[in-house]
Amino acid sequence: MSPSIPHQQNALILETKGGPFVLGTRPVPSAGPGDLLVKIHAAGLNPVDWKIQAYKIFVEEFPAVVGSDIAGEVVAVGDGVDGWRTGDRVFFQGPFQDGRYGAFQEHTLIAAELAAKIPANLSYTQAAAIPVAFNCAAYGLFAPLPIGAGLTAPFDGTAAYIGQPALVIGGSASVGQYAIQLLRLAGFAPIITYASARHAAHLKSLGATHVLDRALIPLDAAALRTAIHAITPIEGGGLPLVFDAVCSAEAQNAGYAQLRAGGTLVTLLEPAVEAPVAGTRVLHVWGTVHIGPQHRAWGRTLMAALPPLVADGRIVPNRVEALPRGLSGIKDGLARMQREGVSGVKLVGSPMDA
Repeated sequence: MSPSIPHQQNALILETKGGPFVLGTRPVPSAGPGDLLVKIHAAGLNPVDWKIQAYKIFVEEFPAVVGSDIAGEVVAVGDGVDGWRTGDRVFFQGPFQDGRYGAFQEHTLIAAELAAKIPANLSYTQAAAIPVAFNCAAYGLFAPLPIGAGLTAPFDGTAAYIGQPALVIGGSASVGQYAIQLLRLAGFAPIITYASARHAAHLKSLGATHVLDRALIPLDAAALRTAIHAITPIEGGGLPLVFDAVCSAEAQNAGYAQLRAGGTLVTLLEPAVEAPVAGTRVLHVWGTVHIGPQHRAWGRTLMAALPPLVADGRIVPNRVEALPRGLSGIKDGLARMQREGVSGVKLVGSPMDA
C-alpha cells in the first residue's frame, strides 16, 4: 500500500445484526484486480441504510459498513484496470453486503467497470446524490425484462414515447425525481406526479407537467382516477405506465388501478397488488448494478451513459443538504431519516470531516 494511504481508517460500523451504529476504525482495503480504491469525499444517505440496521435485513456478515452512494478520488488502481488513474474523480453505487465496499468510511473499493467519472460541473456532494436513486429509476424503466420494464432508453436522444401519459407516485422522493426526468427524456407527456405541493415548482422544473397535492387528494384509486381524468383524456381507460416511488401497499394498489390493459406498474417494493388483471404487469425492481450477471451487464451500460447525461444538464442531481460533523453527522442523519424528518432533499455527509 502506498505510504500516502493509511492502514487504518475511521468508519461508522454496525458491529452486530440489529445493533446500533457506532464510530470505530477498520483496515483500509487494498485494490485487487479490476478494482479502484477510492478516498470518499461525499456519501449519500438512503432509506435502506437505516432499514438494514432497524429491520436486520440484507447484511449477514459483521462488523459491517453500509452506505451505497459514493463520490470520491481514486487513490489506487488494481491490476488489469484500464482508463483510470490516481486523482480521477469518481462516483458510483456500492454494494452493502461487503463492508470493504461501504460508503460510511474514509476509503472504499469499487469494481472499475461499475464506476463513472464525475463531470467537471459537479461537486463531490452533488455527485453523491445521484447513483442509487438514479439507478433505481433507470433500472425500473429501461432495464430489459424481467429486471425492468424494458422501455427504450433515451440516453442517445431517442424519445420513443412522445405524447404518452405517465404517473409518478412520490415525485419528491429521490428516486421519484429521477423517474420524472427520465420520463421527460423518453418523451412521456403529460407527466403527472403525486407529491407535496411545496415541491411543485421544483418537480415541474424537472419535467412534471402536473402535481397532485397529496395533502388534498387521498392516495386511493378513485381519488387518483378523478384527478387524472381532469388533466388528460385517458386512452383505453387508464395509463400505460405508473412508477411507485412511495413504496407502500397503499401506493401500489392506488397506482395499479390507474393502468390500462397492457400497462405497467414499476415499484421498488415487493408486489402487494390485490388481484392483478391479466395483461398488466407489476415489476418489483432491484435498482442495483451488483446483483447477478444481467444486472451487472446493464449496469456497465448505465454507468457509461450517466456522465454525459449530468454533464449537459439532461439529468439534474437531487437537491442536497450537506451534513456537518463527518461520520457523526451521518449517524444523526440516518436517525432523522428513520423519523421521517427529510423531504425533497438528499442528505449527504463527508466521512473525511472531523
